[in-house]
Amino acid sequence: MLPSLSVVIPAYNEESRLPASLEKVAHYLKENVQPPSEILVVNDGSSDNTFEIARISAAGLETAELRITVLDNGRNRGKGYSVRHGVSAARYGWVLITDADLSAPIEECAKLFAAVQQQGCDVAIGSRAIDRSLIGVHQSSFREMMGRTFNIAVRIGAGLPFKDTQCGFKLFSDNAARDVFSRQLLEGFGFDVEVLYLAARLGYQVAEVPVRWDHCEGTKVRMFSGADAFLDILRVRGNDWSGKYSK
Repeated sequence: MLPSLSVVIPAYNEESRLPASLEKVAHYLKENVQPPSEILVVNDGSSDNTFEIARISAAGLETAELRITVLDNGRNRGKGYSVRHGVSAARYGWVLITDADLSAPIEECAKLFAAVQQQGCDVAIGSRAIDRSLIGVHQSSFREMMGRTFNIAVRIGAGLPFKDTQCGFKLFSDNAARDVFSRQLLEGFGFDVEVLYLAARLGYQVAEVPVRWDHCEGTKVRMFSGADAFLDILRVRGNDWSGKYSK
């Protein structure tokens, strides 16, 4: 059995996918994770019925050993804000961040735990770039090219060694999560770079783990968001140089 776990799922206009995803995550936690465990769904100001459907699904899946909490940002704040919101409410020893579409199947969580146990580290991140044969459904060629270009920018601009910072499948020990996310400032899609930069800055070892992944249609990442993520690399450096990450 895996250790007690909090799963944070940011959700924006996910009414169609969320019920099935919650059922899969809940089943996995009940069968494979030492109780108690929890799921925290963070509604990011959705314009559809994500919030209501999440609450209905939660009521049908929650048990004494599995708590499901639906949080609401009040308005659209961004994925980074949503993840930080969820992490701040997490209660258990490990925190897994995963996308609502489960592009990386929840079962891949076991690989992240194996990595932190074998390497003695506090953070493990899923990666699509280490072993691309694990990708079942690819993004468009343009999106994949942009992803590789962004990774080069991350390596140069932020000095991070990872091959894939943007996979939405990340595991943190409770201590690392609170230490890192309490300093997080970015609220958009560039937050992934920021939290990994902070983890490295704070001395946490990070394992990058190849995971199975399937692109799901209906992604919420728009072109302007992706372009802004490049600027976020500079914002991270600027925040560090100006002392905004010091506590």
